[in-house]
Amino acid sequence: MEFAILIVPLLLMLFGVTEYGRAIYQYNTLSKSVRDATRYLTTVSPGNGHTEAKNIVVCGHINCGGISALAPNLNQGMVKICDATTIADCPGVPHSAVPTGISSVNLVTVKIVDYEFKTLMNFSIGGVTIGAPNITFDSIYNTMRQPL
Repeated sequence: MEFAILIVPLLLMLFGVTEYGRAIYQYNTLSKSVRDATRYLTTVSPGNGHTEAKNIVVCGHINCGGISALAPNLNQGMVKICDATTIADCPGVPHSAVPTGISSVNLVTVKIVDYEFKTLMNFSIGGVTIGAPNITFDSIYNTMRQPL
């Protein structure tokens, strides 16, 4: 009898922990892909390699032909790149000739905006939604030095 009473809260906790783990895993995957794309852009001159960098973020490779996205519903429209030539997606943040005290450097920033983690525990019964809400991640971004 006690087990019958406790099984529902225990199952809810189990599914909650599982969904939380999935969210952390997806966030970590996206964070690593943004870092890899930023690292790639540090090897090319400003204004070059944006398409390849977006492919690295979305599918983990320079060419996405036939490769699925690293995270569900992730697309190139969510990827923003700011460098010395394109700063529209990072207003107010200097990326060209940033002084360092000794000389100056260019910066490059890659970020993912408006990515929503969709939970598996969200369903409707009789018009009533039951389960965990979807989570929209804050911007996931990385900034590194780029060649002048």
